[in-house]
Amino acid sequence: MELYKKYRPKTLKDVVGQDVQIKVLENKLKNNTLPHTLLLIGPSGCGKTTIARILRRELGCGRHDFEEMNAANERGIDPTREIQSRMNAMPLDGKCRVWLIDESQQLTGPAQSNLLKTLEDTPNHVYFMLATTDPQKLLRTIRTRCMEITIQPLRPKQLEALLKKVLNAEEVEVAEEVLEKIIEHSDGSARKALVLLDQVYKLESEEEMLDVVRQKSAEVQAIQIARTLFNPKAKWGDVAKILQGLENEDVEQMRWLILSYSNSILKKGGPLSGLAYLIIEAFKENFFNSKMAGLTAACYTIVTGK
Repeated sequence: MELYKKYRPKTLKDVVGQDVQIKVLENKLKNNTLPHTLLLIGPSGCGKTTIARILRRELGCGRHDFEEMNAANERGIDPTREIQSRMNAMPLDGKCRVWLIDESQQLTGPAQSNLLKTLEDTPNHVYFMLATTDPQKLLRTIRTRCMEITIQPLRPKQLEALLKKVLNAEEVEVAEEVLEKIIEHSDGSARKALVLLDQVYKLESEEEMLDVVRQKSAEVQAIQIARTLFNPKAKWGDVAKILQGLENEDVEQMRWLILSYSNSILKKGGPLSGLAYLIIEAFKENFFNSKMAGLTAACYTIVTGK
């Protein structure tokens, strides 16, 4: 089993780096005052989904009454209508029913409007937990309807403590330099840190471990850049933020990954085909001489159209 799954927190007390938020939730649960609509806000990999799953168990929701929906894949109004049609049914094997809507900011305007009606008329046996990395894209009326819980990225010391706890449990030692590099590339994400650790902790040499961390980091950053380039609402600041601190990455590898991602979009033949072609054109020449400047310039061309 992957480390991030094996060591995923099972209780609120196990959650790392969210002391204030956890105290609020524990108090609400203790006094039976947890609102029926929660909005979990924070970067990817910092614990939004994990906390929602823990709350599901604390509320006494059976596994047959817990449903997860990823709005990145189900953006339209139909899934929200289906929720409306089913939410009045009583629980099958627990005290309540819980819907977790991940990446909720990806819901279309009509879907969000329909969801608002659902949140305003929630039965006593139903809880909605919305998770988002970008709350500004949600209707203001949805946000005001929910109790907001902001999940913070972990600080380096917190990540270090987590990694060492896992290594101790696995009875393995990893050099401090490797841990520092993992923490540097994790962006405060416990999941990302454990995924990187999982890739390297059984390798024989420190140099092998460092090489893998650098390679995996480049892959993650490249996919993040590609997804941002394909966002019609993306601004240059969104891409520039990702590019910051990438001077030591293998930009050629990142270029190939962005090309591969764009090619897969182009072959699907959907509405993003034109943009995929433009990205392939901008990235088809290598960056051996221009290095990071070439990557930056190609991204700037796509986002600004200049």
